[in-house]
Amino acid sequence: MLNSTIEIKVKQRLNKLDSQDYDNIQCWQIVEAFNKAQVEWVRRQLHGTNAFKEGDESSNRRKDDLQRLLVLENLSLGKRDLYYEASLPGNYLQWKRVDVYANKECCDMRKMVVYLAEEDDLSLLLRDKAKEPSFEWAETFATLMDNGVKIYTNDKFEIPNASLTYYRQPVRVQFLNCSDPYTGVASTADVLCEFKDDIVELIIDDAVAIIAGDIESTNQYSRNSQASERNN
Repeated sequence: MLNSTIEIKVKQRLNKLDSQDYDNIQCWQIVEAFNKAQVEWVRRQLHGTNAFKEGDESSNRRKDDLQRLLVLENLSLGKRDLYYEASLPGNYLQWKRVDVYANKECCDMRKMVVYLAEEDDLSLLLRDKAKEPSFEWAETFATLMDNGVKIYTNDKFEIPNASLTYYRQPVRVQFLNCSDPYTGVASTADVLCEFKDDIVELIIDDAVAIIAGDIESTNQYSRNSQASERNN
């Protein structure tokens, strides 16, 4: 959907029929609200677990809607005594999985099953024979800390390479010649929303609700919040 269309639709839903009450909304306000609404929409889709049919892959529609944000990236690993560590990408939003290939002097390289664990359980996991990193069983665990991922080996095997699959942040929309609210610099080109038009319609409703809340327009806030939630 073109940015000009997004701007028209936002103003249309803010204004009363045939009025121009809120035509003085600045383009940067629309951009800021729309980009905020994008992140809120994505986080709602990622909420929950598949077991309760509300997770990110609980239905074909959610798989289809969110696939654009799934990214596979090789990790640059640094070795420590008990684990390998790597920084999370700058556009990281949410964990999906990590793929690890390990080797040992006695054996060929093998792919490991890696579970995402809690940092609080680290001491228990490392001393529990059923849960500790094991090259023989091709299983280990990883934790997240300080904007990085730690993949544990207990110093029992090596990890020559690993890759991370994650959900990235959505690309921020920019309007040509409109000051970017994040940098204060006027945009030199249009940056379009990367989502399908049907999703953009939902994000527009969220954006309108955000602006309506800012300007204390109760009717527009209620209408657009309900419209977005009904189609979630």
